[in-house]
Amino acid sequence: MDRRDVLRAAAALPLLPALSSAAFAQAYPARNVTMIVPFPAGGQADLAARPVAQALERILGKAVIVDNRAGGGGGSVGNAAAARAEPDGYTLLMTLSSLAVLPEADRLFERPVAYEVSQFMPIARVLADPTLLAVPASAPWKTAQDFVEDARKRPGQITYGSSGPYGTLHVAMEMFASSADIKLLHVPFRGAGPALTALLSGTVQAIAAAPGTLKPQVDDGKLRVLGNCGAKRIPSFPDVPTFQELGYKDVEMYIWAGLFAQSALPAPIATRLREAMAQVMTSPDVLKAFETSGSLVAYQDAPAFAQFVAVDSARLIAAVKKIGKVE
Repeated sequence: MDRRDVLRAAAALPLLPALSSAAFAQAYPARNVTMIVPFPAGGQADLAARPVAQALERILGKAVIVDNRAGGGGGSVGNAAAARAEPDGYTLLMTLSSLAVLPEADRLFERPVAYEVSQFMPIARVLADPTLLAVPASAPWKTAQDFVEDARKRPGQITYGSSGPYGTLHVAMEMFASSADIKLLHVPFRGAGPALTALLSGTVQAIAAAPGTLKPQVDDGKLRVLGNCGAKRIPSFPDVPTFQELGYKDVEMYIWAGLFAQSALPAPIATRLREAMAQVMTSPDVLKAFETSGSLVAYQDAPAFAQFVAVDSARLIAAVKKIGKVE
């Protein structure tokens, strides 16, 4: 090889990683994809993941397997597992707004931080529902004010279930309790599904959950919804007032669900996933599944979703600091 050949070979070397990454993206996915859901079946993240995974399978041409990996309270075990996975597009995460809250809770209790939000790359927001306060239909409380008045008479005696300490359900209820100046008894579970089961069985007396989780039980006459943590009323529960309407001005909480990958994911793979999710979120099957559940599609592509996560996370972290150490 003469000097000119050596120079040409050297000049081509910087192109190899880009060519390799582009070729990888063109071939992606070459095998099945795992979508971690850090909660048991039956909650908001699972409700979002299953129709999305089915639609992604059709678009990507490979199976997208939903892996319910609960534990650690509020989704920390599944979130951490996704953060540690190889950034190759074969392990995705469908998680909730508690993603940003849990590291802050670890720091609050001086525990090892399981993961950092900076380890994740937002791909697409799927849902963004307000949290609703629900009680059994047989409960004596007909309105949120009835609930508050009873709680003031019996501090610490009304129990509520959650998806785990500092998960979305827990923060929503503590936000409401703080604003209403009442004391409730927190009973944590491994996810919204088990917490809902506990409410239906009478193990706990209240829950804050997403509309899609509650609607089938409300339609069956088993639950009653007393209040909405969103800034405005929603179509699936038009008669339920917001807490802000009721005078609790600082109560605003949403259970958003979004798809994430690892922050080191190659840009061509991220683009492929973003393009696929844009198709998923216009799929008639997905739209119908969410409409049936009572949740409205709240799709955002990566740039808008990243900005939304930053703003919402700052608000939730401030709420956790205000709540302080609670069990």
